[in-house]
Amino acid sequence: MVGIIKQFVNWFTSQSEASQVSFCLDDPKNIRLDPMQSQKTKRVFGWFVFLAFATLMHGISPFASHAYSPDDPVVQEMIDRGVAYLESQKMTMPNPGSFDDYSGVPILAAYAHYKCRHDPDNPVVKRGVQAALAMQKALENGAGEHGHKRNYEIPVATLLLAEVDAARYKPQLESFQHHLMDHQMPGGGFGYPGYATGDISQVQYVVLAIWTLDRNGIPLDYGKVAACAEWLMRVQDIRGAWPYQAYDPGPGKGLVAQRERVGMSMGLAGGSSLLIAGDALRLWGDTVDEADPGVPGLPKAIQLYKEDANKKRRGKVKLSQEPVKRSASFFDQWRVANPYTRPKSSDFYYYIIYTRERYESFVEIAYGRPKDKSPDWYNEIAAELKSFQGASGGWDDRAHTSPIVSTSFALLFLIRSTQKAIFQSSQGSLTGGYGFPEDTTNIRVDGSQIKGQAIATQVTDLLSILEEDENADSLGDKSLPDDLDLDPNPKARRAQIDRLERLVRGSRSYQARRVAAKLLGKSDELRVAPALIYALSDPDRVVQSFARDGLRFISRKFDGYDLPPSPPPSADDAVKDRWKQEVSKVQDKWRDWYRTVDPTHVFLDYDL
Repeated sequence: MVGIIKQFVNWFTSQSEASQVSFCLDDPKNIRLDPMQSQKTKRVFGWFVFLAFATLMHGISPFASHAYSPDDPVVQEMIDRGVAYLESQKMTMPNPGSFDDYSGVPILAAYAHYKCRHDPDNPVVKRGVQAALAMQKALENGAGEHGHKRNYEIPVATLLLAEVDAARYKPQLESFQHHLMDHQMPGGGFGYPGYATGDISQVQYVVLAIWTLDRNGIPLDYGKVAACAEWLMRVQDIRGAWPYQAYDPGPGKGLVAQRERVGMSMGLAGGSSLLIAGDALRLWGDTVDEADPGVPGLPKAIQLYKEDANKKRRGKVKLSQEPVKRSASFFDQWRVANPYTRPKSSDFYYYIIYTRERYESFVEIAYGRPKDKSPDWYNEIAAELKSFQGASGGWDDRAHTSPIVSTSFALLFLIRSTQKAIFQSSQGSLTGGYGFPEDTTNIRVDGSQIKGQAIATQVTDLLSILEEDENADSLGDKSLPDDLDLDPNPKARRAQIDRLERLVRGSRSYQARRVAAKLLGKSDELRVAPALIYALSDPDRVVQSFARDGLRFISRKFDGYDLPPSPPPSADDAVKDRWKQEVSKVQDKWRDWYRTVDPTHVFLDYDL
């Protein structure tokens, strides 16, 4: 704020009328107006001083030009360009057992891409998943025991697989849990192989993986989670922040001056690690937002019911929330006294902003604060990212991280990835991480809860949900269980298909259209082909893919009539028009096929 006031003063004193103003910004009481100034100048400067100090008291900048949020069109354009940049990069498959500086890059890029687009079939995501699975196999074969970056890369692989499909990749997640926790240091921290000190940077990624595993019901030793939290509190510097390599004075010794300097980067890493561990231990109860069903895309009246598989294990650990919050408050005092400003030289700016989003998100739930989609700190950093984004769409300016890593961190910040993850996970998760019980053979809607008890109208219940809230655009295609089928009763089946066809043609929700396209494609009924042909031109790529796959299955043309690659969001109108023309040609081919089956059929969206 003071910097803003100084910028105004520099401008003000350069103006003809303001040349008679004298002041000392080091002491606001010393701002003086020459009595010979014009009344206009006095009014202008007086109003500025009033606004500046009034807003300073309220923590709001009078120069905030935009209140950003992840849904803001400006932010969405930044995200589109960043995603397109990741898609344009030629990332090779890493050596799965090397655990070097590059090993985790394709996995992080895949995680960022999936969090933005939720498209498991995108090449960026498929490459990352392939790399994560290869890494897990290498670990099981004995690689990585002394891997330099293992405590970064195993957690990022954990985040990706849990996000894409936690049920499908449960064995790999359990394996990652084993390979992380078996390398915990005796004092409770995590670090480089052979080091006596714990590494705060690595700890935050390990703890985030632990939290993700906890939320997905993977069995954990919560005594080790508590030991890590206690270690973090012991190695906090006596001034309030954390160092990179942390010296542990031992239990009951009190805080000491750490041997390495402390800073904002590791301060945020240490603070967020502590709060994440506290949330995994449920120190502040179940972090559930009553206004949010916890399942993206469900109506607010619907809540997911899911038993906490780790509740008994967690209950054996006794750790109070008071010392954890006391430690976090101590760090906040240090933050106020040591604000971060990006230097002109390279630093870990993108690492810092992603960690900042994580810290602020867990502060919200630890202290029971309402979710804020547009806090001041988000607005400031979003504006910075707008100015730093390159012509390529990526963030490739000065930084100690590579452009792909910088871009991934920037995207995860912009979408408020941690805030989303907290409340989605807090209610349990679907197959693939999005909200239905793993045993979907027994799914049903019961009042305001989704429960796993047998009933014949599974699809009807699902359709009711989708039709009730068509504007909620975050359900994700993985929310559709693979074993969910249409009603075997012919009359009920016809009614379900009619509703699905209406959804795929007219729903405003891309998730509803995804669910409809996938279920219609599984129906194996020729009558649904026209609706699927229509869906080939859907603006959502996943809907298109489900429609294509369904047509191939119904027609038994398993290799026929593929869709052209989608143009990047940054493509000009001419490129997008050519793509639409190519899609139209594919639709024509499928229409020609269907006319061989039903020569009398009239395509209402095409023939009339």
